[in-house]
Amino acid sequence: MKPQSIHFRARAADAMANPVLQQNLSRFASGGLGKLRADAVADFGPQAFEELREAARAIRERSLTHLDVWIARFEREASRRGATVLFAETAEDACDLVLEICAEHGIKKAVKSKSMLSEEVGLNEALSAAGVQPVETDLGEYIIQLASEAPSHIIAPAVHKSRDEVSDLFAQHHGKPRKSDIPQMTREAREALRAHFLSGDLGISGGNFLVAETGSGIIVTNEGNGRMVTTLPRVHVCITGIEKVIPTLEDLSTLLRILPRSATGQAISNYASFFTGARGEGDAEGPEHMVFILVDGGRTNLIGTELQDMLRCIRCGACMNHCPVYRTVGGHSYGWVYPGPMGAVLTPAYVGLENALDLPQAATLCGACSVVCPVKIPLPDLMRTLREQQVDRGLRPRTERLGLKLWSWFAQRPRLYAIATRLAVWAMGWHADKSGMIYWMPFASGWTGSGKAGEGRFLPAPAGRTFRDLYARRKRGG
Repeated sequence: MKPQSIHFRARAADAMANPVLQQNLSRFASGGLGKLRADAVADFGPQAFEELREAARAIRERSLTHLDVWIARFEREASRRGATVLFAETAEDACDLVLEICAEHGIKKAVKSKSMLSEEVGLNEALSAAGVQPVETDLGEYIIQLASEAPSHIIAPAVHKSRDEVSDLFAQHHGKPRKSDIPQMTREAREALRAHFLSGDLGISGGNFLVAETGSGIIVTNEGNGRMVTTLPRVHVCITGIEKVIPTLEDLSTLLRILPRSATGQAISNYASFFTGARGEGDAEGPEHMVFILVDGGRTNLIGTELQDMLRCIRCGACMNHCPVYRTVGGHSYGWVYPGPMGAVLTPAYVGLENALDLPQAATLCGACSVVCPVKIPLPDLMRTLREQQVDRGLRPRTERLGLKLWSWFAQRPRLYAIATRLAVWAMGWHADKSGMIYWMPFASGWTGSGKAGEGRFLPAPAGRTFRDLYARRKRGG
């Protein structure tokens, strides 16, 4: 998937001007995954959940501190149990490895469980170009594949689609009468996908976690597709990031308690599928060949840096479920695989800060994302770090940098700063309308919008005095 993050502002503006999308996003924001998580935390117990978060954070931190050791052990244990472990430094390397497997085994069709890593490397496009048909079998991913779109959310890929839009897609691609009843629509999707499950030569999955102790991969799903993808085809490829390796099954048990609660508000997912090696003698199911492809894709560049905490991410989506920016503009505005606060850090880190200039700015820094993150990633701090790097590298607009320098100059001269703030308060009051609201300000039109009542944002005018004046008056008892 080619990054389009440089166009965030234009894409966000289009999203906000799309009434159907706004209606779909509004419905998601008001009663979606965020509410389900809150209910799950209340049932679990807030204090106990905070202790679980700390345990999950420690596990992920321990994994990253000795990542090379755990990767080596995973490779050794997976190989001992009959799997092949391959490594890909870049997206192109990952696709080449999958295509080599396809050529070796005469693969014509690949059935896929949801994998954000495969989206990241553009695997579907590479397979299609090589004459291999990729079929997404997760219902949300299947819907957006029919629509020729990218996921809008890492957990609910088609959250931006309405029921009517999905009905139209099914009628167009399935050649059956249009349905609007959800159980009937899911039945139709199941019937369409069943033939693909039975005829697929290659199963491709992601990996929520890789356990070094046993050489196992694990995927967590709510549909039976993941288990069918990993057991029915004669070849199974698990493609995931190198940072997904964790030390032990005990660590996994902790993470499996917090992942579904954070992602979908469930105490446990419908399926937790483990795969360890290829099918052995006497096994009733499983692939004849099991291959793990561990992808770097820029991840090692974060180790030992200020952004290393981001590698703790377990891809639950909680940060975007609670982000006011994501819930307003949707996932496609971010222009790459990872949207929301996690994408505001991962995308610049992976594709280059210069190719995602606006993403670190696409946040209010309200802190909701860090409060709900199951592994306590300090997302606002990481976005501030990226903002600092942009300034240091001269990547922010000249006017913005000059404005910050001017503010810094005044802030270091308290008397001049006091005079300037009094003038600013006077100017803002002068721009207010009769109701005391400001609809337009010089040098801030991007914030206030059109300057007309009812359009864009508006701000209440200052009370007429600066904070310093009000504070001094309070100290005097006035």
